[in-house]
Amino acid sequence: MLCPYCGHDNDRVIDSRSCEGGKVTRRRRLCQECNRRYTTYERVEGFSNLRVAKTDGVREPYQREKILTGLEKACFKRPVSSEQILNIVEKAEEIIFKQFEKDVPSRYIGDTVAGLLREIDKIAYVRFASVYRSFKDVGELINEAEGVRDGPLVGPEQKGLFETD
Repeated sequence: MLCPYCGHDNDRVIDSRSCEGGKVTRRRRLCQECNRRYTTYERVEGFSNLRVAKTDGVREPYQREKILTGLEKACFKRPVSSEQILNIVEKAEEIIFKQFEKDVPSRYIGDTVAGLLREIDKIAYVRFASVYRSFKDVGELINEAEGVRDGPLVGPEQKGLFETD
């Protein structure tokens, strides 16, 4: 591991602990050259073979950061904490990785994340849905917003989607 301060690869692990439900290992390190401390996070690569099948037919590696970025933008200036956003990502990954081994449709990822976000903040949900669903006109956006206001928390097309047992 290269020290982010001096660039040397001579460090010592001071502390290790699991976080994010055991999926990530947090390590506190001490550089033996400059005596500065830094933290690293190690994530299991078992999910690296999962590919996202986009609507245009292109397949690309699954990237957790894309979901995080989309959620952060949708939740900007909303009463949704960073912890809640991370919980949505973790729950979505749990659902996705149980269902798919190689290719997951991008629409499935979007629907899963949107459904989980809808349970927390309906405004952030409409923001998120307006981007990933690519509404053609304002009417579609208005229909979606009215559905959120008037409809059930989980739509009929998503029934059973969030059951994990």
